[in-house]
Amino acid sequence: MHDSAIESKKRIRILDVPVDAVSRAEAAAVLDALLRTEGCSLIATPNSEILWNAAKDAGLKAILDGADLVIPDGIGLVYASRIIGSPLSERVTGIDFLDAALCRLADAGESVYLLGGAPGVAEKAAERMRARYPALRVAGVCHGYYKPEEEAAIVEEINESGAAFLCAALGSPKQERFIHAHREALRVRAAIGVGGSLDIWAGVQKRAPAFLRERGLEWLYRLARQPARIKRVAVLPLFMLRVLAAGKPRRR
Repeated sequence: MHDSAIESKKRIRILDVPVDAVSRAEAAAVLDALLRTEGCSLIATPNSEILWNAAKDAGLKAILDGADLVIPDGIGLVYASRIIGSPLSERVTGIDFLDAALCRLADAGESVYLLGGAPGVAEKAAERMRARYPALRVAGVCHGYYKPEEEAAIVEEINESGAAFLCAALGSPKQERFIHAHREALRVRAAIGVGGSLDIWAGVQKRAPAFLRERGLEWLYRLARQPARIKRVAVLPLFMLRVLAAGKPRRR
């Protein structure tokens, strides 16, 4: 099945890893199209750290190559896109995209399955999601602290729930690998990996104030609250240096 929203999106490559040059509105339109498409569509939300890892991990890169929508979640991707001469119009965060997805699901009478977080987090996130969108149906929840041998049972539970949309908040690359590994078996129409978004929905973690988010400084807020993230944040300058070294791709 083809849809103009899907066909019209432009895919660029940063360190040879794919990123879709979509605005928030365009990403939402692609989601609408994917929810009308048969099979399980994979939506990825990479930031600079994930792109850095994918550039070194052929398996993760292949998963992103096969994704139906790769959202530019990270100010570093916006800067990198300008360096390579294919500027992204804006950063589209995974949590903002998830909010838009929940709104659409509620309006359409469709349901979501929440997978991830510590025990109790998905339940609390579901409660807050329903408070924000009373028409939203949360078909089921499962924490992310499961054993590998339990994955088949989790997939079956997701299928039996009848959910149209799977929110996998398992952290990268676990969430992308889970969706990819079970893509043929999953009967949801779209699945997204959204990192720690359920923690924010549940109120376990706070999101950066709007004025910091608007300036691309959400990473600084998270670092101030969680100093242990310093090793992850250190990837950003390395990522930018590698993009600068690679420069603009040569035209053939």
